[in-house]
Amino acid sequence: MALRSNPTLRQMRLGAELRRMREQAGLGGSQLARALGINPAHVTQMESGRTGISVERLRTIAALCMCVNEPLVDALADIITDRDKGGWWEEYRGRLSQDFLEIAELEGHARGLSAYTMAFVHGLLQTDAYASAIFARSYPRLPGHEVDLRTSFRLRRQHVVQFGSTPFAAYIHEAALRMQFSGAEAQAEQLGALVEASEKPNISIRVVLFDADTIPLPNENFTYVEGPVQELDTVQADSGVGNLLFDAPAHTARFRSLLAQIGSAALSEGESREFICSIKKDMESKYA
Repeated sequence: MALRSNPTLRQMRLGAELRRMREQAGLGGSQLARALGINPAHVTQMESGRTGISVERLRTIAALCMCVNEPLVDALADIITDRDKGGWWEEYRGRLSQDFLEIAELEGHARGLSAYTMAFVHGLLQTDAYASAIFARSYPRLPGHEVDLRTSFRLRRQHVVQFGSTPFAAYIHEAALRMQFSGAEAQAEQLGALVEASEKPNISIRVVLFDADTIPLPNENFTYVEGPVQELDTVQADSGVGNLLFDAPAHTARFRSLLAQIGSAALSEGESREFICSIKKDMESKYA
């Protein structure tokens, strides 16, 4: 079987879960290979996502590793049977970096999304003008065609919540509501779009005020992506050098705790809608 040169994020996650399953059983790679009757290098390739496995082999590995978490094994089996179905983001492969594709892949397969942003409105809620203004401010500066490409990709990502049914809970800090990337008029338009989005049944938007001082804030904006089972949850965090992905149980538990504390400090949905409208009026007064 030919090795994959660029495994998808889900293929790599499947491999990582196989490795985690083996390590929790206290088995070395050579031990598992011997039990399966394969070369140890094949185990390494499976665990790196560079080669696929059958559902039958997955269940054999689970049995050898004494994994009794049937929902997890079933969810991994679904990844295997779905492995050849590429998403819309594959159209952008070779034109955008892997980071962009991985975010879209995570969102496209999510059972639910929760996010916290401090400096800007989340990408799934941005208007065309707002997104374009953010990309235009990249440093070093991007050429115009790259700004247009990234903007179109971001707007396509939004379909999963704007036109789909994936639940999305967005916690937005007051600073992001007031930050102007392209003037007061564009910001007012963005705020209006938030109000409209908040009325969709699958979208919850709640504001964290400046004076909410009880939150142990993280150092980055982050999105919590729910998998089919909690063991397959992933956290995507922004950084100055690209995306950071966390899937270890200790990491996802930390971010779930953070979301709970942020939720306890945020305004209600109704209060948030009114607060956003009040800032929108302030912005409109600047160019009326």
